[in-house]
Amino acid sequence: MENSAVYNETTEPQAKPRRRLFFCTLQHLWGWRLPIKVLQVVLSYLAVICEEIVVDCIRCSGLYFFEFTSCSAALLSTLILLVYCTGLYEQFGEDKIQRVNSVAVTAIGAFFLLASIVFAATSIGSDVEKAACAFGFLASIVFLAEAAVAGFHFWKERNKRSTENPGNAPCVAEGQPLNKHS
Repeated sequence: MENSAVYNETTEPQAKPRRRLFFCTLQHLWGWRLPIKVLQVVLSYLAVICEEIVVDCIRCSGLYFFEFTSCSAALLSTLILLVYCTGLYEQFGEDKIQRVNSVAVTAIGAFFLLASIVFAATSIGSDVEKAACAFGFLASIVFLAEAAVAGFHFWKERNKRSTENPGNAPCVAEGQPLNKHS
């Protein structure tokens, strides 16, 4: 008598963890998030490179403000992208990452827009300055677009939750005692 007919495996084989290239995975950057995050990083670094090539400036305060903002945006957007792609995402938790991302992206977009306006107003109009301003404006648009989409999703979820329980009426279970005393 064969034992294989009686004794079958009762557990499923353990799934092999997905291999990560350089400890990186893209499972948290679904849909539109991956191209937006990559575009934020690329445009921020292009703005930094163009602004570093600027040789002369008459009123340099706008250039320095743009330099600080573009470097900060490039570094922060790279850091956010790395958090999304590594195990830090699971370690910190989705809610915290989403909250930090929303605040950071909004602040970066607003400061990048302001820095681009100031730099465009104080520049002497060289081609490199124009390119840096263009990349700054494009980057700020991408950052603010992500902030607007994230804000819309947050607003939609909040309205969905409020219509499920209008007026915050207590559920039946909330009115019941926790312990029954005999």
